[in-house]
Amino acid sequence: MKLNFKGALLTSTLSIGIFGVLPAFATWEPTKPVEFIIPAGPGGGADQMARMIQGIITKNNLMKQAVIPVNKGSGAGAEGFLAIKEAKGDPHKIVITLSNLFTTPLATGIPFNWQDITPVAMLALDQFVLWGNAEKPYKTAKEYIDAVKAAGPNKFKMGGTGSKSEDQIITVAIEKATGTKFTYIPFKGGGEVAVQLVGNHIDSTVNNPIEAVAQWRAGKIRALCVFDDTRMPYKEKVTDTQSWYDVPTCKEAGVSTDYLMLRGIFMGPGVKQEQVDFYIELFKKVRATPEWKKFMADGAFNQTFMTGQEFKTWLTTNESLHKQLMTEAGFLAK
Repeated sequence: MKLNFKGALLTSTLSIGIFGVLPAFATWEPTKPVEFIIPAGPGGGADQMARMIQGIITKNNLMKQAVIPVNKGSGAGAEGFLAIKEAKGDPHKIVITLSNLFTTPLATGIPFNWQDITPVAMLALDQFVLWGNAEKPYKTAKEYIDAVKAAGPNKFKMGGTGSKSEDQIITVAIEKATGTKFTYIPFKGGGEVAVQLVGNHIDSTVNNPIEAVAQWRAGKIRALCVFDDTRMPYKEKVTDTQSWYDVPTCKEAGVSTDYLMLRGIFMGPGVKQEQVDFYIELFKKVRATPEWKKFMADGAFNQTFMTGQEFKTWLTTNESLHKQLMTEAGFLAK
């Protein structure tokens, strides 16, 4: 049987000539405002990032519909996670996640797992810094840890966001690495944690950079070390004397602990791939803006971006890691 490619090509050419260029299939886009769920309280890292994203989308007209951030932070974020789980097939709801995506179900036993919802993209990984009050005499992490050891168990107060979540996991890791014991005091969000440190109501925190940069820039608190294998790459001065790069790693300071936190986007279960693809492309556009790049530098983020199977593999690995860390800390729901 002889196939007439020439005839088919001629027919196609004539069709285009008569009727104009054939239209491309329309891609999906939101048809009403998008609810942007934040499973944390106001002022913290997730809240700041979500509202920054909203501002970038609006300013640069990246989407026809509005984005409406909504805080659902009750139960260490359980309220937000259950809300997105219930949004089956609804492409007009997205959620920004942090590592409480793993810790909250493990600690509380709520009926939720990241596999119940739809991964869209890892936007970045967030650092943790050990912060002290600038009025105190401890200028390095070693000096601070030595003071904690000398004082004895539970004399120094470590503030953090929530219980049995990232901040307390890191606190337990510090204790195991250094032979210390803190009194851990939970607060609703990273913004409140920073205020408590400035007010000397607590002795230290392990806040994310973005949650404490304003107080650091103002000279109220001191960055003692970062919980990562390498220093943060940002060399532009934040304070009069220091850049993020000038902050030593905690390993350099003798505290052999590292931890990075997810900043990711998910949708409800049962959404279509074309809807997921819309948001992937949207966040690629967000990440290309000068405002996002400045936000990343100001907050000293690790700018890793993932989608698809690569992101799912990362999630699987990190779920196992958090289960191990929480088992060792005795934080699993009974």
